[in-house]
Amino acid sequence: MKQFKGFLTILAVLWLGFFQVAQANNGFNSLQDLSKLVADEEPELLAADEAFAFNAEPDGKGQLVLNWVVAPHYYLYQEKIQAKLLEGEATLGEINLPTAEDKYDKVFNKNLKVYHGPFTAYLPVSNLSGDAKVQIVFQGCAEAGVCYPPMKKTIAINANTLGTATQSALSTNTPAPNASAPTLSETDQITDTLKNSTVWVVIGTFFLFGLLLSLTPCVFPMIPILSSIIVGQGDQLTTRKAFTMSLVYVLAMSVTYTVAGVLAGLFGENLQAAFQNAWIIGSFSVIFVLLALSMFGFYELQLPSGLQTKITNISNKQSGGTMTGVAIMGFLSALIVGPCVAPPLAGALIYIGQTGDALLGGSALFAMSLGMGLPLLLLGTSAGKLLPRAGAWMDNVKAVFGVLMLGVAIWMAERILPAEVTLALWAILLISSAVYLGALEPIGAKSGWFKLFKALGVTLLAYGLILILGLAGGSKDLLNPLKVYQGGGTAVAESHLTFKTIKSIDDLNAELAANPKVMLDFYADWCISCKEMEKFTFSDAQVKAALAGVTLLKADVTANDETDKALMKAFQVVGPPAIMFFNNGVENAAARVVGFKKPEAFIQNIQSGFKP
Repeated sequence: MKQFKGFLTILAVLWLGFFQVAQANNGFNSLQDLSKLVADEEPELLAADEAFAFNAEPDGKGQLVLNWVVAPHYYLYQEKIQAKLLEGEATLGEINLPTAEDKYDKVFNKNLKVYHGPFTAYLPVSNLSGDAKVQIVFQGCAEAGVCYPPMKKTIAINANTLGTATQSALSTNTPAPNASAPTLSETDQITDTLKNSTVWVVIGTFFLFGLLLSLTPCVFPMIPILSSIIVGQGDQLTTRKAFTMSLVYVLAMSVTYTVAGVLAGLFGENLQAAFQNAWIIGSFSVIFVLLALSMFGFYELQLPSGLQTKITNISNKQSGGTMTGVAIMGFLSALIVGPCVAPPLAGALIYIGQTGDALLGGSALFAMSLGMGLPLLLLGTSAGKLLPRAGAWMDNVKAVFGVLMLGVAIWMAERILPAEVTLALWAILLISSAVYLGALEPIGAKSGWFKLFKALGVTLLAYGLILILGLAGGSKDLLNPLKVYQGGGTAVAESHLTFKTIKSIDDLNAELAANPKVMLDFYADWCISCKEMEKFTFSDAQVKAALAGVTLLKADVTANDETDKALMKAFQVVGPPAIMFFNNGVENAAARVVGFKKPEAFIQNIQSGFKP
């Protein structure tokens, strides 16, 4: 912490020095002046309708739904959003606006509430008879220091389209009795829970979220990692030591998730995404291979003797070094092994970003992480009782976990290697394990245990050969490798949805202007849930039928560069997968999908997203 504060102090001193130099050279009167110094010319400003895209429609329940899409590097003032009745007879309620962000505005020389990116507001209307016209007024600015004149949009309404709720009296402070609350997406509901619940309700809710997330594929690879660490203790293992090591691993994982999450919420930088590059993933895969080989007894992984002596002199026991290694593994596992985005995580990060309440948001993330880690803690502790402590059995158990470690290494390498290579690696692992289990050895007068293991080995050998056969036919599917041979022995290409890849907000705006119905999928090669969506959901025949006539766009954020970050920030996307549905250029925020969804549930989102 002292080093961090010292780093901030250095930054502050450098900034003050820069500011004084600027003042000596007549200063910078605005961000525009600064941009002139950095660039040869000022950035070209967007037209008002492009910077602040607006759309309004009745919801059939007595409200007007007001949608804005604010372009990156622009913002809209909350206090400037107003509604006025131009023609007809009706009573307008108070506009229901979402939570705004605080911003010091140099134009008005005070702190103001502003909106970035897309957002939706609701205007209740009552006592409407016949036709009427409502005017919506709003004003915004560019981050470059240029403000636009107030914009006025006129909306024609009538009692039939607006809904029956307009016939009842409506107070400007109380919602109409017959008007239902606006539908929120799953992520927004979780964000709302943080805003409107007590601390203990939030902690308990997020702990339950964590327990549910522990059943997802993102947490499964951590089981062999932790188990292998514990099994590696050999005959020194006790129940108490197994519990302590499991607790250290889970706490290190939880603290890492919490710190990474708070930083992502405050600064919009996804630390986990930064670790998903080929070099880091490749290095981590190699580490797992080395750990696996040590499990097989090829060598002993230990610190150099000189360093071991120093550690022993300091702590007088080896467990201190062991616990440090367990904590490091928990830290790396949280950042590299499981970078999945789920609605609870996204909701917490959006809450932190909107309110700046890192304490409550961080507490929620920590509780969620503990929920995710509870099964790991139970499994790790049980190893102290269930695993044999000495003899040949322990060597066999260690070999089994060595195979699991190799499986984790291949699972991670899938993010950076071609599908054909990973399929071949799985085949080699299965066949090698089969040989180790005695699949090719004669039974003779062997024991019943040998026969059991041989049966398992023959099964693994058969599936490994099936994978090789599927690979030879061009298959890339680990679970269904022979699908390519359907249809009389000829290879059949799998049918997938066809997406058009976009990169920037400008690319998206061009597509939204040209297509009335658009689905946007945020994707990355290192995103496990994204590949689950492609494999199990986007390949479903009913999903394809539901998306007929819809323009499918994919924002590939694998590189996680500045353009990718700007696009995600514009829509408050924490990370992939996130799927959005646009009607006539406006997102239906209530239908947004975060994380993996099965085909049946995803079809409901499609229907809701494009509901007229």
